[in-house]
Amino acid sequence: MKIAIAGIGYVGLSNAILLAQHHEVTAVDIIKEKVEMINQRRSPLVDREIEDYLANAKLDLTAMVCMHMKMQIMLLSQHRRIMMKRKIILIHHP
Repeated sequence: MKIAIAGIGYVGLSNAILLAQHHEVTAVDIIKEKVEMINQRRSPLVDREIEDYLANAKLDLTAMVCMHMKMQIMLLSQHRRIMMKRKIILIHHP
């Protein structure tokens, strides 16, 4: 599934890393330096776990300043809103 997440602060980047372990994720932000750091697998945030995941985990994660792609879901991590183009079914994995 292709997922886009707008806003790569603590909430957005944490969700992007979580989802990128099993899905194709594009993280979108207006700050070019953040985007470049994520694409270099460096964290723009001071957080040991985020730094570790970016450096070592197998992630299908790309960051960009603007989006020219189709996605199945877009999560907006700012202003506590979630916009969805399709219904999401959450499955519990034991």
